[in-house]
Amino acid sequence: MSAGHDHGHTHSHNHAAGSNRARLALAFTLTAAMVVIQFVGSILTGSLALLTDTAHALTDASGLLVALIAASLMLRPADARRTWGFARIEVIAALGQATILLAVGLYTAIEGVRRLFNPPEVPAGELLLFGVLGLIANVAAIAILAGNRGSNLNMRAAFLEVLNDALGSLGVIVAAIVIATTGFERADALAGLFIAALIVPRAFTILKEAFSVLMETAPDGVDLDEVRRHLGDLDGVEAVHDLHASTIGTGLPVVTAHLVVPEQAFTDGRVTALLVEAHDCLREHFPVCFEHATIQIETDAFSVSEPDALHA
Repeated sequence: MSAGHDHGHTHSHNHAAGSNRARLALAFTLTAAMVVIQFVGSILTGSLALLTDTAHALTDASGLLVALIAASLMLRPADARRTWGFARIEVIAALGQATILLAVGLYTAIEGVRRLFNPPEVPAGELLLFGVLGLIANVAAIAILAGNRGSNLNMRAAFLEVLNDALGSLGVIVAAIVIATTGFERADALAGLFIAALIVPRAFTILKEAFSVLMETAPDGVDLDEVRRHLGDLDGVEAVHDLHASTIGTGLPVVTAHLVVPEQAFTDGRVTALLVEAHDCLREHFPVCFEHATIQIETDAFSVSEPDALHA
Protein backbone atom coordinates (compact mmCIF):
# COMPACT_ATOMS: atom_id res chain seq x y z
CA MET A 1 0.00 0.00 0.00
CA SER A 2 1.28 3.46 -0.78
CA ALA A 3 -0.04 6.93 -0.27
CA GLY A 4 0.86 10.38 -1.46
CA HIS A 5 0.15 13.48 0.54
CA ASP A 6 -1.21 16.81 -0.54
CA HIS A 7 -2.97 19.19 1.82
CA GLY A 8 -4.43 21.23 -1.01
CA HIS A 9 -2.06 24.15 -0.59
CA THR A 10 -2.03 24.88 -4.32
CA HIS A 11 -4.43 27.78 -3.94
CA SER A 12 -2.39 29.44 -1.18
CA HIS A 13 0.88 28.93 -3.10
CA ASN A 14 -0.66 30.46 -6.22
CA HIS A 15 -2.03 33.41 -4.27
CA ALA A 16 1.41 34.09 -2.79
CA ALA A 17 3.06 33.80 -6.19
CA GLY A 18 0.55 36.22 -7.70
CA SER A 19 0.99 38.77 -4.92
CA ASN A 20 4.77 38.74 -5.35
CA ARG A 21 4.78 39.23 -9.12
CA ALA A 22 4.04 42.96 -9.07
CA ARG A 23 6.89 43.67 -6.65
CA LEU A 24 9.30 41.53 -8.63
CA ALA A 25 8.27 43.11 -11.93
CA LEU A 26 8.84 46.64 -10.63
CA ALA A 27 12.19 45.74 -9.03
CA PHE A 28 13.29 44.02 -12.25
CA THR A 29 12.33 47.06 -14.35
CA LEU A 30 14.39 49.37 -12.14
CA THR A 31 17.40 47.05 -12.10
CA ALA A 32 17.30 46.37 -15.84
CA ALA A 33 17.15 50.11 -16.57
CA MET A 34 20.19 50.66 -14.37
CA VAL A 35 22.09 47.90 -16.17
CA VAL A 36 21.73 49.84 -19.42
CA ILE A 37 22.63 53.18 -17.80
CA GLN A 38 25.65 51.76 -15.94
CA PHE A 39 26.88 49.94 -19.04
CA VAL A 40 26.87 53.20 -20.96
CA GLY A 41 28.60 54.84 -18.01
CA SER A 42 31.32 52.15 -17.86
CA ILE A 43 32.10 52.74 -21.55
CA LEU A 44 32.19 56.52 -21.13
CA THR A 45 34.34 56.45 -17.99
CA GLY A 46 36.44 53.33 -18.58
CA SER A 47 35.87 52.43 -14.91
CA LEU A 48 36.56 48.85 -13.88
CA ALA A 49 34.49 49.31 -10.73
CA LEU A 50 31.49 50.54 -12.72
CA LEU A 51 31.91 47.78 -15.32
CA THR A 52 32.05 45.16 -12.58
CA ASP A 53 29.03 46.67 -10.85
CA THR A 54 27.21 46.63 -14.20
CA ALA A 55 27.91 42.90 -14.60
CA HIS A 56 26.80 42.44 -11.00
CA ALA A 57 23.60 44.36 -11.69
CA LEU A 58 23.04 42.30 -14.87
CA THR A 59 23.23 39.13 -12.80
CA ASP A 60 20.87 40.64 -10.25
CA ALA A 61 18.45 41.60 -13.01
CA SER A 62 18.56 38.07 -14.41
CA GLY A 63 17.96 36.72 -10.90
CA LEU A 64 14.94 38.99 -10.49
CA LEU A 65 13.68 37.93 -13.92
CA VAL A 66 14.00 34.28 -12.95
CA ALA A 67 12.15 34.99 -9.71
CA LEU A 68 9.43 36.77 -11.69
CA ILE A 69 9.16 33.91 -14.19
CA ALA A 70 9.09 31.38 -11.37
CA ALA A 71 6.32 33.30 -9.61
CA SER A 72 4.36 33.29 -12.88
CA LEU A 73 5.01 29.64 -13.73
CA MET A 74 3.93 28.63 -10.23
CA LEU A 75 0.45 29.64 -11.32
CA ARG A 76 0.50 26.91 -13.98
CA PRO A 77 -0.79 23.56 -12.77
CA ALA A 78 1.29 20.41 -13.15
CA ASP A 79 0.36 18.12 -16.02
CA ALA A 80 0.89 14.50 -17.01
CA ARG A 81 4.35 15.26 -18.40
CA ARG A 82 5.59 17.93 -15.97
CA THR A 83 4.35 16.34 -12.76
CA TRP A 84 6.03 19.04 -10.63
CA GLY A 85 5.25 21.85 -13.05
CA PHE A 86 8.16 24.28 -13.51
CA ALA A 87 9.40 24.16 -9.92
CA ARG A 88 13.00 23.41 -10.93
CA ILE A 89 13.45 26.11 -13.58
CA GLU A 90 14.94 28.46 -10.97
CA VAL A 91 17.67 25.90 -10.19
CA ILE A 92 18.70 25.57 -13.82
CA ALA A 93 18.79 29.33 -14.21
CA ALA A 94 20.81 29.65 -11.01
CA LEU A 95 23.58 27.51 -12.53
CA GLY A 96 23.88 29.91 -15.45
CA GLN A 97 23.74 32.90 -13.12
CA ALA A 98 26.54 31.53 -10.93
CA THR A 99 28.69 30.77 -13.97
CA ILE A 100 28.39 34.37 -15.14
CA LEU A 101 29.24 35.64 -11.66
CA LEU A 102 32.38 33.50 -11.49
CA ALA A 103 33.49 34.67 -14.93
CA VAL A 104 32.96 38.32 -13.96
CA GLY A 105 34.77 37.81 -10.67
CA LEU A 106 37.77 36.17 -12.36
CA TYR A 107 37.99 38.89 -15.01
CA THR A 108 37.73 41.63 -12.39
CA ALA A 109 40.41 40.06 -10.20
CA ILE A 110 42.86 39.82 -13.11
CA GLU A 111 42.05 43.25 -14.52
CA GLY A 112 41.98 44.82 -11.06
CA VAL A 113 45.47 43.59 -10.22
CA ARG A 114 46.73 44.83 -13.60
CA ARG A 115 45.23 48.27 -13.01
CA LEU A 116 46.82 48.50 -9.59
CA PHE A 117 50.19 48.54 -11.35
CA ASN A 118 49.05 50.66 -14.30
CA PRO A 119 45.95 52.65 -13.29
CA PRO A 120 44.12 54.40 -16.15
CA GLU A 121 42.63 57.86 -15.73
CA VAL A 122 39.00 57.70 -14.65
CA PRO A 123 36.71 60.78 -14.69
CA ALA A 124 35.55 61.01 -11.09
CA GLY A 125 32.54 63.25 -11.77
CA GLU A 126 30.91 60.91 -14.28
CA LEU A 127 31.79 57.90 -12.14
CA LEU A 128 30.12 59.50 -9.13
CA LEU A 129 27.00 60.32 -11.17
CA PHE A 130 26.50 56.75 -12.38
CA GLY A 131 27.30 55.35 -8.95
CA VAL A 132 24.65 57.55 -7.32
CA LEU A 133 22.08 56.64 -9.98
CA GLY A 134 22.79 52.96 -9.37
CA LEU A 135 22.45 53.34 -5.61
CA ILE A 136 19.14 55.21 -5.95
CA ALA A 137 17.73 52.43 -8.14
CA ASN A 138 18.97 49.78 -5.70
CA VAL A 139 17.47 51.54 -2.68
CA ALA A 140 14.14 51.86 -4.51
CA ALA A 141 14.20 48.14 -5.39
CA ILE A 142 15.07 47.26 -1.78
CA ALA A 143 12.09 49.27 -0.56
CA ILE A 144 9.83 47.48 -3.04
CA LEU A 145 10.95 43.98 -2.08
CA ALA A 146 11.40 44.52 1.67
CA GLY A 147 7.74 44.05 2.53
CA ASN A 148 7.54 40.53 1.07
CA ARG A 149 11.12 39.37 1.50
CA GLY A 150 10.09 36.77 4.09
CA SER A 151 7.23 35.23 2.11
CA ASN A 152 9.44 32.53 0.54
CA LEU A 153 13.05 31.72 -0.30
CA ASN A 154 12.61 33.03 -3.83
CA MET A 155 11.67 36.51 -2.58
CA ARG A 156 14.41 36.50 0.05
CA ALA A 157 17.00 35.63 -2.60
CA ALA A 158 15.74 38.45 -4.83
CA PHE A 159 15.97 40.89 -1.91
CA LEU A 160 19.54 39.82 -1.12
CA GLU A 161 20.48 40.18 -4.81
CA VAL A 162 19.48 43.85 -4.80
CA LEU A 163 20.97 44.51 -1.37
CA ASN A 164 24.30 43.09 -2.50
CA ASP A 165 24.24 45.22 -5.65
CA ALA A 166 23.61 48.32 -3.51
CA LEU A 167 26.91 47.61 -1.76
CA GLY A 168 28.57 47.50 -5.17
CA SER A 169 27.13 50.88 -6.10
CA LEU A 170 28.36 52.24 -2.78
CA GLY A 171 31.83 50.99 -3.67
CA VAL A 172 31.68 52.90 -6.96
CA ILE A 173 30.66 56.08 -5.13
CA VAL A 174 33.48 55.75 -2.62
CA ALA A 175 35.99 55.21 -5.43
CA ALA A 176 34.73 58.31 -7.25
CA ILE A 177 35.01 60.44 -4.11
CA VAL A 178 38.53 59.20 -3.38
CA ILE A 179 39.65 59.89 -6.96
CA ALA A 180 38.07 63.35 -6.94
CA THR A 181 39.55 64.41 -3.60
CA THR A 182 42.97 62.73 -3.67
CA GLY A 183 43.67 61.85 -7.30
CA PHE A 184 44.33 58.23 -6.22
CA GLU A 185 43.33 56.49 -9.48
CA ARG A 186 43.93 53.03 -8.02
CA ALA A 187 40.73 53.50 -5.99
CA ASP A 188 38.77 52.39 -9.05
CA ALA A 189 40.67 49.09 -9.24
CA LEU A 190 40.33 48.57 -5.49
CA ALA A 191 36.58 49.18 -5.71
CA GLY A 192 36.37 46.66 -8.55
CA LEU A 193 38.22 44.09 -6.45
CA PHE A 194 35.89 44.85 -3.53
CA ILE A 195 32.83 44.18 -5.70
CA ALA A 196 34.43 40.97 -7.01
CA ALA A 197 34.99 39.88 -3.41
CA LEU A 198 31.25 40.35 -2.85
CA ILE A 199 30.03 38.39 -5.85
CA VAL A 200 32.43 35.42 -6.03
CA PRO A 201 31.46 33.89 -2.65
CA ARG A 202 27.81 34.35 -3.57
CA ALA A 203 28.44 32.55 -6.88
CA PHE A 204 29.92 29.56 -5.08
CA THR A 205 26.98 29.55 -2.67
CA ILE A 206 24.51 29.53 -5.58
CA LEU A 207 26.46 26.74 -7.29
CA LYS A 208 26.49 24.65 -4.12
CA GLU A 209 22.76 25.07 -3.57
CA ALA A 210 21.90 24.38 -7.22
CA PHE A 211 24.03 21.23 -7.41
CA SER A 212 22.58 20.08 -4.10
CA VAL A 213 19.07 20.26 -5.52
CA LEU A 214 20.00 18.66 -8.85
CA MET A 215 21.87 15.85 -7.08
CA GLU A 216 18.76 15.38 -4.92
CA THR A 217 20.62 15.53 -1.63
CA ALA A 218 18.61 15.68 1.57
CA PRO A 219 17.31 19.17 2.44
CA ASP A 220 19.47 21.26 4.76
CA GLY A 221 18.89 20.45 8.40
CA VAL A 222 17.40 17.01 7.71
CA ASP A 223 19.18 13.99 9.21
CA LEU A 224 17.83 10.91 7.42
CA ASP A 225 19.04 8.64 10.24
CA GLU A 226 16.84 10.64 12.58
CA VAL A 227 13.92 10.40 10.14
CA ARG A 228 14.46 6.66 9.96
CA ARG A 229 14.43 6.40 13.78
CA HIS A 230 11.21 8.40 14.07
CA LEU A 231 9.43 6.29 11.46
CA GLY A 232 10.82 3.10 12.94
CA ASP A 233 9.44 4.03 16.37
CA LEU A 234 5.87 4.15 15.05
CA ASP A 235 3.69 1.41 16.47
CA GLY A 236 3.77 -1.67 14.24
CA VAL A 237 6.76 -0.66 12.06
CA GLU A 238 9.36 -3.42 11.92
CA ALA A 239 11.81 -1.80 9.50
CA VAL A 240 12.30 1.26 7.30
CA HIS A 241 14.08 1.18 3.95
CA ASP A 242 14.23 3.01 0.61
CA LEU A 243 14.19 6.28 2.54
CA HIS A 244 14.91 9.21 0.24
CA ALA A 245 14.50 12.97 0.76
CA SER A 246 15.21 15.75 -1.70
CA THR A 247 14.06 19.17 -2.86
CA ILE A 248 12.16 19.68 -6.10
CA GLY A 249 12.41 23.47 -5.96
CA THR A 250 12.23 26.35 -3.52
CA GLY A 251 9.96 25.43 -0.62
CA LEU A 252 9.10 22.01 -2.07
CA PRO A 253 10.84 19.22 -0.09
CA VAL A 254 9.71 15.64 -0.74
CA VAL A 255 10.31 12.33 1.00
CA THR A 256 9.62 8.68 0.19
CA ALA A 257 9.90 5.64 2.44
CA HIS A 258 8.98 1.96 2.64
CA LEU A 259 7.65 0.78 6.01
CA VAL A 260 7.70 -2.93 6.79
CA VAL A 261 4.82 -4.14 8.98
CA PRO A 262 3.51 -7.55 10.06
CA GLU A 263 0.83 -9.29 7.97
CA GLN A 264 -1.71 -8.64 10.71
CA ALA A 265 -1.54 -4.88 10.12
CA PHE A 266 -3.41 -5.35 6.82
CA THR A 267 -6.31 -7.10 8.51
CA ASP A 268 -6.73 -5.23 11.78
CA GLY A 269 -7.01 -1.72 10.27
CA ARG A 270 -3.60 -0.61 11.55
CA VAL A 271 -2.34 0.37 8.08
CA THR A 272 -4.63 3.37 7.69
CA ALA A 273 -3.78 4.75 11.11
CA LEU A 274 -0.08 4.16 10.43
CA LEU A 275 -0.22 6.22 7.25
CA VAL A 276 -1.74 9.14 9.15
CA GLU A 277 0.88 8.87 11.91
CA ALA A 278 3.74 8.68 9.41
CA HIS A 279 2.58 11.79 7.55
CA ASP A 280 2.06 13.69 10.81
CA CYS A 281 5.57 12.68 11.89
CA LEU A 282 7.13 13.90 8.63
CA ARG A 283 5.29 17.22 8.84
CA GLU A 284 5.95 18.04 12.48
CA HIS A 285 9.12 16.43 13.85
CA PHE A 286 11.88 17.86 11.64
CA PRO A 287 13.32 21.26 10.69
CA VAL A 288 11.80 20.83 7.22
CA CYS A 289 8.06 20.26 6.93
CA PHE A 290 7.47 17.44 4.44
CA GLU A 291 4.02 18.22 3.07
CA HIS A 292 4.67 15.95 0.09
CA ALA A 293 5.41 12.41 1.21
CA THR A 294 4.96 9.01 -0.40
CA ILE A 295 4.83 6.10 2.03
CA GLN A 296 4.75 2.47 0.91
CA ILE A 297 3.62 -0.03 3.53
CA GLU A 298 4.59 -3.65 2.93
CA THR A 299 5.30 -6.95 4.61
CA ASP A 300 8.71 -8.47 5.15
CA ALA A 301 8.05 -11.03 2.39
CA PHE A 302 7.49 -8.29 -0.18
CA SER A 303 10.50 -6.30 1.08
CA VAL A 304 12.83 -9.27 0.57
CA SER A 305 11.67 -9.65 -3.03
CA GLU A 306 12.58 -6.05 -3.93
CA PRO A 307 15.90 -5.17 -5.63
CA ASP A 308 18.27 -3.70 -3.06
CA ALA A 309 20.64 -1.70 -5.30
CA LEU A 310 19.22 1.62 -4.23
CA HIS A 311 18.01 0.76 -0.76
CA ALA A 312 18.85 3.25 1.95
